[in-house]
Amino acid sequence: MRATFWFLGAVIVGLIAFEVAMQPTSSDRFQLALIFAAVAAFAALVTLIVAALVRRSHSIRRSVLIASIAGFFVAAVAMVIAAQQMFLSSHDLRLLLIVLVFAGGTAVGFAVLVGRTLTRDLESTAAAAQRIKGGDLSARTGVTRPDEIGTVAETFDAMAASLEQRDAERRADELARRRFLAAIGHDLRTPLASMRAAIEALEDGIAADPDRYLKAMDRDIGVLSTLVEDLFLLAKLEEGSMTVEPGSIDVTELADEAIEVLAPVASTAGVRLELDADQRAIATGEWGAIGRVLRNLLDNAIRFAPPDSVVVVEVRDRDGATVRVVDEGPGFDPEFVDRAFDRFTRDDPSRARATGGSGLGLAIASGFIDALGGTIWAEAGPGGCVGFHLPPA
Repeated sequence: MRATFWFLGAVIVGLIAFEVAMQPTSSDRFQLALIFAAVAAFAALVTLIVAALVRRSHSIRRSVLIASIAGFFVAAVAMVIAAQQMFLSSHDLRLLLIVLVFAGGTAVGFAVLVGRTLTRDLESTAAAAQRIKGGDLSARTGVTRPDEIGTVAETFDAMAASLEQRDAERRADELARRRFLAAIGHDLRTPLASMRAAIEALEDGIAADPDRYLKAMDRDIGVLSTLVEDLFLLAKLEEGSMTVEPGSIDVTELADEAIEVLAPVASTAGVRLELDADQRAIATGEWGAIGRVLRNLLDNAIRFAPPDSVVVVEVRDRDGATVRVVDEGPGFDPEFVDRAFDRFTRDDPSRARATGGSGLGLAIASGFIDALGGTIWAEAGPGGCVGFHLPPA
């Protein structure tokens, strides 16, 4: 149907052009209308044949060649019919036919050239698709052109880049899962083994000081309870089901409170805690959440700070509240900084009990800060430093 309207439109445009340019008589109009109608009918028939051939063709180069030859053939027929109506001499008609043959050869050459370009770019796209099918997600078409084939190639490359990124994320998630299981196994095995040894000692009656064994078991149970609570808390933060109610809070007061709570722990480790704040810093946050963040950061700093050193909590009123927890320990390795807030990651690969921790403290802190619309970061050593910023109230 669309082709019919196209041919009808071509006839109408041709007649209008003839009327304007030639100022024909009534006889000329009728004669030209018959020629146009005959050529249009012939072109429609050729179009149907070409469409059937193109649908069966397995090569776009062949399809372009068939379409070009068909178009030239229709134009040649129209010119021959017009030449006959003009009563050209046999010499002039032969000359016209020679020119048509030359034009046809040129048209075929153009069709072959265009078809080769189209085929090459489509073959590049197909080759990239085959490489991706084989698992090479880095494959790209390398095709850059402004037409529809270029659009397809650009879309394909974007899809390939997205697949490559998702595959990298999947691999990272798989690595994180393995690390998670290994970390859980380690952090559960150590206190459980300690409690089992204590129970066996008590059952065998070889515990010289039962109360000391019971206290050690109580500490191990506390470690397990903290680990389980941290896991549930982190799961809620990651799935977005953890409810925080932001409000105006005094971050300076919260930092001072966190220092007071952890002062006994720091004293046992031979570490002093200090608050460095020149004024009150009021920001948008949630009292319990930011208190937990500060305690986690302080606890992490105390674990890695050397004896007879100072852990400083810096609080500044800078378009909200900016907090930095700084210790005199070795600090984060530059390669570890980007992973500092991942679950069960620690800069200490041995995960010794001397430095303790489940590797969830910074991940939980990051979850709370993100939920409150703030930012959190770690700085490379020497010297440990973790900071966060909360928006103004």
